[in-house]
Amino acid sequence: MLTIGCRSMNRALFTMPTAALPARLPALDTTLDASALLASDGATPSDAERLFQLELKRNLMEPEDSAKFGYIKLQIINASMKRTGRGFQVFQMVTLMTPSFLGVPLEYFRTTLQAELHIIDVHGNTLATYTGKGASKIRVAMYHGYSQKGAPRLADIEALRQALNEIRPQLANDASALREQLLAAAAPDPVVITATPDMITLGDTPDSPAPTDSTETRVSNK
Repeated sequence: MLTIGCRSMNRALFTMPTAALPARLPALDTTLDASALLASDGATPSDAERLFQLELKRNLMEPEDSAKFGYIKLQIINASMKRTGRGFQVFQMVTLMTPSFLGVPLEYFRTTLQAELHIIDVHGNTLATYTGKGASKIRVAMYHGYSQKGAPRLADIEALRQALNEIRPQLANDASALREQLLAAAAPDPVVITATPDMITLGDTPDSPAPTDSTETRVSNK
């Protein structure tokens, strides 16, 4: 097994391009369903959560606020991984791994993935749903690839990153309208006061005796 690789795994795993929405969404509660990754030997749900939070902070949502204006949910619908090029390993073994030291890939890990992003208001109404797909191909190699331990993990995360990159421009087209809908749904209902017949409204005063005319001459009895 090739346990070392030239490239930095953490740097490759947790990075997203800077491409902020034209109108960021207000602060939302976040939910992730990454159960589809449990059948894979690659990334974990916590890896997916970390990448999703990075996307939210960098591109999609305003900074965290104590007030929440709805929910944003990422759901990984399906994910599958394949290992290809394993025939190279026979050749590598026969040649005492010499090709690996020359940078020849030992094998590839490929992941295909589909994800959905849901925008939900505070009342639980789904305002929009976006779908993205990703397909990765990660090589296992000494100098220009990754280790056999790290490559499956990166294959899953790279496919998820591609899916998020595909979702973002769709969301950007609706960002302003979604922001308005989320804020409007979270606004408190106006208080309506219904007038009754005996209610005194501003500007009204109770009936009072007519004022005495100061110019009236008082007649006295003599």
